[in-house]
Amino acid sequence: MGIQPLQFFRLLADNNVNFFTGVPDSLLKQLCLCIDDNVSTDMHIIAANEGNAVALATGYHLGTGKIALVYMQNSGLGNAINPLLSLADPEVYSIPMLILIGWRGEPGVKDEPQHIKQGKVQLDLMDSINLLYDIISADDTEWKQKITKGIEVAITENRPYAIVIKKGTFEKYDVVKDKTETDLMTREEALEIVLKHIPNDAVVVSTTGKTSREIFEIREKNNKPHFKDFLTVGSMGHCSSIALGIALAQPKRKVICIDGDGALLMHLGALTTVGKIQPSNFYHILMNNYVHESVGGQKTAIDSIDVQGIVNSTNYKNIIGIDTTDKLSKNLADFFNNSGPNFLEIKLKPGSRTDLGRPTIKPIDNKRNLIEFLKKK
Repeated sequence: MGIQPLQFFRLLADNNVNFFTGVPDSLLKQLCLCIDDNVSTDMHIIAANEGNAVALATGYHLGTGKIALVYMQNSGLGNAINPLLSLADPEVYSIPMLILIGWRGEPGVKDEPQHIKQGKVQLDLMDSINLLYDIISADDTEWKQKITKGIEVAITENRPYAIVIKKGTFEKYDVVKDKTETDLMTREEALEIVLKHIPNDAVVVSTTGKTSREIFEIREKNNKPHFKDFLTVGSMGHCSSIALGIALAQPKRKVICIDGDGALLMHLGALTTVGKIQPSNFYHILMNNYVHESVGGQKTAIDSIDVQGIVNSTNYKNIIGIDTTDKLSKNLADFFNNSGPNFLEIKLKPGSRTDLGRPTIKPIDNKRNLIEFLKKK
């Protein structure tokens, strides 16, 4: 038996924790769904990245005197360390907040390669930055006392306090499904078409999460090799910068970056670097399904901005948007033939196969195979 998300939420509310912000994590999915169901949209903010969430919590405290709850996957702690140390730390502004951290890669618990090192050093990392914490698991009989203690310490000592959440801690939370019908493609359907049209000597750099998993499975299904693909299984938000680095190192080879909406928003400033450098061999494709698909389907803020307008302001050359399979098939040849940097937004519906697998090639082997391919003219 795990912890019921609604019980957890009510304990927070009873302790006057009413503002929530963070970046979704699969280990915290059920709690996030519960928060979404019970908190107004102006009191639950899905932030662009974890550092933003710490800053939001700081502003909320400054404006109300209350503490906020910040949630994240432990891989996102790196994004949060700067504001935790240079803003919220007791030796700087001394800002109280409660932080929930999903412990991916916990030693002894099976997980994906990108989570292993982060999980291994998780507690040492928090000790090194003097971030006080407690750990909660599914069978923890003292979880309520730990939450209450964390809130009390945060308030009385005016400092951030973390609760590390182990895998399987939360029970399932039932929400009403959005049954809105749409004719948009799924991401996997769009990827099938895109991969068919990619030039033979081009390199693909794909974003973390289900996008890379689907690309791997499409290659497998079609008996195609994987050595032309760099699957960015971690480092959310950085695939466009990785792709840019390859494009600059291989100026005669087309480099296709396949990005996601949550990842794009996380480090939106990367667009300005591409626009300034103007790599002619850079092709940026956004798979926009408006949600954080890989960690629970929570909505991103992408629907509140003009994506193509923002990209245009950063000086990409050719910018197009597509929402049907027919338009996608007809426009890809021209897209890849035009001199870059080019940007293609593909509007999609959320969702993925329940039997979607994971890459069977180790990241280190993926890297080595790609390097060997790039050595060839």
